[in-house]
Parts: sequence; C-alpha cells; structure tokens
Amino acid sequence: MPLTKEKKSTSFADFGGKETNTGSIEAQIAILTERISQISNHLQDNKKDFSTHRGLMQLVGKRKRLLNYLQKHNLNGYRQLIEKLGIRK
Repeated sequence: MPLTKEKKSTSFADFGGKETNTGSIEAQIAILTERISQISNHLQDNKKDFSTHRGLMQLVGKRKRLLNYLQKHNLNGYRQLIEKLGIRK
C-alpha cells in the first residue's frame, strides 16, 4: 500500500518544481493527499480497522496544518494547489 518511489518522484516533480525538492510544502501536501485517498479506499472495505482510521485522522490533520501555512504565506499557490488536487471544494 505505500507509495512507490516513481509515484513520489513524479509528485515532487509536478508540485515541487523538481524531483529533489522534497521539502516543498506543495509536494508534501500532494503526497499526503495521495496517501489519504489510498487509506480511505482501504477503510471503505475494512470498516472496523480503527487503528488505520486513527492514522488517517492524523494525516488529515497534518495536511490541514500544511494547507493553513500555505494559505497564510502564499495565497495564489494555495488556490492553485487545491484546484489541482481537487480538495476543499
């Protein structure tokens, strides 16, 4: 279930500017969004997996904090990112 290196490197290239820019806020949010969608699909099949649900809530909280930081420091980048990822409709 973890993300592959190829998927991560393409996400870093798409959102962070280049593959080696792993610290970019946009790239981190994109990776978290991908993990959240994978875990959500897992939880649809396994409704009683409460430990995974807790991990999902932690990832959602982390993504929310990063999005709030991005919104405060780069509003245009924030708007472009949420439009690209399809979150916060």
